[in-house]
Amino acid sequence: MTKAREQNHQGGCCGSLTNYLTSAKFLLYLGHSLSTWGDRMWHFAVSVFLVELYGNSLLLTAVYGLVVAGSVLVLGAIIGDWVDKNSRLKVAQTALVVQNVSVILCGIILMMVFLHKNELLTMYHGWVLTSCYILIITIANIANLASTATAITIQRDWIVVVAGGDRSKLADMNATVRRIDQLTNILAPMAVGQIMTFGSAVIGCGFISGWNFMSMCVEYFLLWKVYQKTPALAVKALPKIEGAELKQLNLHKETEPKSLEGTHLMGAKDPNIHELEDEQEPSCASQMAEPFRTFRDGWVSYYNQPVFLAGMGLAFLYMTVLGFDCITTGYAYTQGLSGSILSILMGTSAITGIMGTMAFTWLRRKCGLVRTGLISGFAQLSCLILCVISVFMPGSPLDLSVSPFEDIHSRLIQAEPLSTIRPTDIPEIIFTPEMHMSNVSDPATIVPEMSPKSVPIVSVSLLFAGVIAARIGLWSFDLTVTQLLQENVIESERGVINGVQNSMNYLLDLLHFIMVILAPNPEAFGLLVLISVSFVAMGHIMYFRFAQKTLGGKMFACCPEEKEVTNENQTNTSVV
Repeated sequence: MTKAREQNHQGGCCGSLTNYLTSAKFLLYLGHSLSTWGDRMWHFAVSVFLVELYGNSLLLTAVYGLVVAGSVLVLGAIIGDWVDKNSRLKVAQTALVVQNVSVILCGIILMMVFLHKNELLTMYHGWVLTSCYILIITIANIANLASTATAITIQRDWIVVVAGGDRSKLADMNATVRRIDQLTNILAPMAVGQIMTFGSAVIGCGFISGWNFMSMCVEYFLLWKVYQKTPALAVKALPKIEGAELKQLNLHKETEPKSLEGTHLMGAKDPNIHELEDEQEPSCASQMAEPFRTFRDGWVSYYNQPVFLAGMGLAFLYMTVLGFDCITTGYAYTQGLSGSILSILMGTSAITGIMGTMAFTWLRRKCGLVRTGLISGFAQLSCLILCVISVFMPGSPLDLSVSPFEDIHSRLIQAEPLSTIRPTDIPEIIFTPEMHMSNVSDPATIVPEMSPKSVPIVSVSLLFAGVIAARIGLWSFDLTVTQLLQENVIESERGVINGVQNSMNYLLDLLHFIMVILAPNPEAFGLLVLISVSFVAMGHIMYFRFAQKTLGGKMFACCPEEKEVTNENQTNTSVV
């Protein structure tokens, strides 16, 4: 009997494991892991490639970032509308193929440019090489737009259908996807960085191209398997809520002539039909105006969503320099932190990010989804207080008497003389403006042996302590708003609403880069920190207003999810 029970137990364990490995949920995780790994490797490598191609200058990288942000900002709603109007499998497979093929083409072009850069530089006075740069940035931008479409359809739509309406299962799946993202953000750049360090840029391009080709084939198959295992994915239900139907009717009315609005209600149908048929005949004009109408209608629909304030609160969190991007890394280098220390800090931030996903699932079960966002926002702001304190601590380079434009001005003035001076004289010329910019009056303070004493690390330590700790609340808040969008946006508008949400995120991210361009010197970084914390606070104030409208007087009454659903649904129904 004991052996039989053990065999049954082992058989049950093996059977459950097999069922999990073949489930749609696991296959979705596996496909997302492969896609994210290739995406993170490419985003890391393309910036390095562009810097190396243009002679260690950030010009091409800046242009690429500007093109990517501007494209998603303008085309986000249109991409989302395309996701809504086509079948799920077609959208996912098309976006997958376009994304990976674009990366493969970019990799091949980059390999050719690296191998024949000198020859291309001499052809037609360098215009051939310039054309290659434009082609690389254009194709890379197409890959990013396809990646946006993939993220919208998989992470905002498929995952909701696979969860089958189970809120707890949806929350767990969202948290697992974020954990995969956190791990991949660290491991993927490390892997491709090692390949490029011990190999070459050409080998790195070839490896990324080969990886994307292999992963594209596997992901294509996994998407098809998930689609087969989840019959609900084959059905895109039309909006059944009356409010959604009224929205669509209003959109149609906007295309009708104003003179017909009164006669339509009086029963004069024949003139309307003829008029509308006449309007549909000039298809060229209507097709040209269609993207603009989609853009307008998408933003209007986003504004009318019951979760508009929550989405705006998330977007405002992108207007910050308090993250592990190139800006914060560059500031850390100016404060004396080495690359090895930064890598340790980035790894720690990934761990705290994973802790944030765990905190989200626990808080949602205990306090409900909306209150989880409130608690997460309070936790993030509390940790960012350390960043505010760091601005005024010893070692902080904050000096508002130094003009933010002085660095740019001095570089423009010195640009002409520097090209005529010999390398042996450059240190003497560069020494004076750098001393003036950093308000250093004693040349001895620049000696390496004296730098640890003259620049305390108290300020930068508090800054990164606040940034790392705040990621617990940040990722918990991100998951909260993501699930709110998944649950409260009707199925027929998920694509366009999430497309506009991505556009808002990129808009605030673009503004934060513009803010850094206006104040690039380290003396003004403390001011950027204060502005960043202010925008984060405004974002959470918007979410607080959303929670106040949704929960009313029960906002601070912690209760399980089941009791909160009724209140949320009643509020959302009344809003819609």
